[in-house]
Amino acid sequence: MEYRHTMRVVLLLIVALFVSGCSPENVRSFNLRNLAKSDIDMVADSHRRELDSLIRQLSIKLYKRNPRELAKVSKMTMDLRIQQILAPPPVDGYPELQGRSGNDAMRLAFTHSYEGDRVFALMAGVRSMIDAAYGGKQEFFMLDELDQQKLYNSARNLETVAWQLNHRKDKQGEPMLLANGLSKQGIANVSFERVLGKMIALQDMLASIIADTTDRTIKNVVHRAASFTFLPI
Repeated sequence: MEYRHTMRVVLLLIVALFVSGCSPENVRSFNLRNLAKSDIDMVADSHRRELDSLIRQLSIKLYKRNPRELAKVSKMTMDLRIQQILAPPPVDGYPELQGRSGNDAMRLAFTHSYEGDRVFALMAGVRSMIDAAYGGKQEFFMLDELDQQKLYNSARNLETVAWQLNHRKDKQGEPMLLANGLSKQGIANVSFERVLGKMIALQDMLASIIADTTDRTIKNVVHRAASFTFLPI
């Protein structure tokens, strides 16, 4: 049995090397790391990459609609903010977020008394919340496990974020963060909802896949997006 397994691995390597040598340039070359991955691992990797891309898109869109937030920090640039959002936070968290991350940072973004960069608080919170839903991993292998409930809860939290962006007002009755709206020509801009909708769909889809493959159930929570409550991750 061990001999047959070894031969199988060798044959896979030979085929992979042949394919990578003969394939067109636009085909992804074979990576030895993939031998240690199941189909589910590769699906999870793909979801994580797509989520990071969507987080980048949403952050850029929010800063373009809310340039005042970026201006709250001296000499801050959008590129630097995006790097901070997508990178692991400092061990003690960002001082400007009072060391908060995940759900706590997202709440801070919509707190009346907060005077810092609300876009950064929101998106750094979203990124760290998503990171927690994936067990802090960027890449997955056969021995790694995902929790379908955490993935499901993160999708519900993103629904809450979408609602907050549309409805949370400051003390003057103005939106805390500008997002969806109407142009001067009366054309609706719902691109923020589309990005968040894609993120929600990715999390729900993977939660369902994990539940099916592990024969575990997802506890459907009665959750009102129209609230200030985020589910635990």
